[in-house]
Amino acid sequence: MRKQFVFISAILLITTLALSIFLSGKWYPFFVIILFFTILGYYDMYQKKHTIMRVYPLLGRLRYLMEELRPKVYQYFVESDTDGRPINRIDRNTIYQRSKKDNDTMPFGTQTDVYAEGYEWTCHSVAPIHFLEMDHDPRVLFGNKDCLQPYNASIYNISAMSYGSLSSNAIEALNGGAKIGGFAHNTGEGGLSPYHLKHGGDIIWQIGTGYFGCRTEDGNFDEELFAKKSTHPHVKMIELKISQGAKPGHGGILPAVKNTEEIAAIRHIKPHTDVISPPYHKAFNTPMEMIKFIQKLRELSGGKPVGFKLCIGYKSEFIAICQAMIALDIYPDFITVDGGEGGTGAAPQEFSNYMGAPLLDGLAFTHNILRGLNIRHHIKIIATGKILTGFHIFRALALGADACNTGRAMMLALGCIQALLCNTNKCPTGVATQNPDLTVGLVISDKKQRVANFHEGTVKGFVELMGAAGIKHPDHLTRSHIYRRASLNKMSTFEEIFPSIAIGSLLDGNIPERYATDFKLANMHKWGVEIPTKFQ
Repeated sequence: MRKQFVFISAILLITTLALSIFLSGKWYPFFVIILFFTILGYYDMYQKKHTIMRVYPLLGRLRYLMEELRPKVYQYFVESDTDGRPINRIDRNTIYQRSKKDNDTMPFGTQTDVYAEGYEWTCHSVAPIHFLEMDHDPRVLFGNKDCLQPYNASIYNISAMSYGSLSSNAIEALNGGAKIGGFAHNTGEGGLSPYHLKHGGDIIWQIGTGYFGCRTEDGNFDEELFAKKSTHPHVKMIELKISQGAKPGHGGILPAVKNTEEIAAIRHIKPHTDVISPPYHKAFNTPMEMIKFIQKLRELSGGKPVGFKLCIGYKSEFIAICQAMIALDIYPDFITVDGGEGGTGAAPQEFSNYMGAPLLDGLAFTHNILRGLNIRHHIKIIATGKILTGFHIFRALALGADACNTGRAMMLALGCIQALLCNTNKCPTGVATQNPDLTVGLVISDKKQRVANFHEGTVKGFVELMGAAGIKHPDHLTRSHIYRRASLNKMSTFEEIFPSIAIGSLLDGNIPERYATDFKLANMHKWGVEIPTKFQ
């Protein structure tokens, strides 16, 4: 191919040059164009990074062009309404329609294969409750016996997304929407920025392993800075991030291209550098120390609700945290359970695809352990991980959650088109980028209303589902209200798939077999699990 290119380019150059000379220069533009592509082809032949381009000069570039176009072509022309990933077109369209207050009804019946393995549905009642008799804005009170400033939250809130990962316009629109709709906005681990506070929406301030916004120069937790910021009236709750579903066991990632001087100042870090949060917290080293640290955060914040977020990994470690709570008689006000299907702007492929328990499994386990140890009444549970519709809220609450958070759905409400460029600073909709040429397209005044509209429409969908099921309050949802198809002729309730356990049943030593090993390995005085090697 290289020889053919040299021969053809030489013939074309000689021909167009000759024509230009003999036809008074009319062919000079063609000569210049062919000369440009000839030089480009010779560059391809002698560069050493790309084999295809080196062997197939010019033509080899088509491969990279097609790779660039593939996600767009697939999304718009190939994928069906139900098989898109990570969020299918039906759910995306529902979010877009609700955010714009367009018609969000579905014509001609479901496109879902209701006989496929894994299909889920909820029971309905022959005596449903009329929507007008329902509470259209169900809320959850966060705050246990040690909390001095309880917070009455919506059942559906904005999940953790940092300024830095998202643009300032996106953060402002999210917070403005939260203010309009009366729901909460989680800051993500990137710190409390002016954009989170500008519109007056309720804030859940997340503290990650990097302690951004409340850290010393050497990266340790700064009590004074935390106390100063956490007492801000817009900050309603504090969330300590232990891990997140998209990359559990791995620190957050902020590429240097997104780390502007402004973001660095907010986070108290050096600008224009890759920022990778530590995978673990420096402020505590054991489950006991972690619970004491939560109590310290509560005291420094003036008694606001404090909880922690994690994706379930070793079950014994979560059990150890619960045992530490009981030993100290100190309980977080809430636990946010993230699933392995959770989203992020940047994560290693192995972590995003294969690390951490999916939400349904982690949520069912968390609720069971808290019930079995008779401490569930102290702690609210928030579920997060692809909670996109009213049914997803219904399902999460049936499994044991009290409230739900969502990130990607709120991004779609802002105008995200699932371009899958979050980690490149090239987000075409101005949501996940710091490039001012792109963020200018995101108009805050318009998008904040769309965020509020989406929240309202989704909560309405959840409330209508409850009414259809004959349930008036979310506390009455149980695992028996959800069915899943295991095969063509076998259906199981979530109660059968994720069996509940009785309140206090784990305190008498009667540990179910599925948890026995985890309780045996739990140690509230140290992290980790001592597992024998394959040679022992």
